[in-house]
Amino acid sequence: MAKCDICGKDVKFGIKVSHSHRRSNRTWKPNVKKVKAVVNGSPKRVYACTRCLRSGKVTRAV
Repeated sequence: MAKCDICGKDVKFGIKVSHSHRRSNRTWKPNVKKVKAVVNGSPKRVYACTRCLRSGKVTRAV
């Protein structure tokens, strides 16, 4: 599952272009971690991207 429950960041699609300019499909996945966080006052397991973890949008439950 590559989707952040906090900010909604998910998989993006694009085209990989080689040196000879041959094109093929590719994906970019966010760096998502399964963490135990406080949601509505109770601890819960959520998927959060590392940018949300680093910026403090997620309060980790200990």
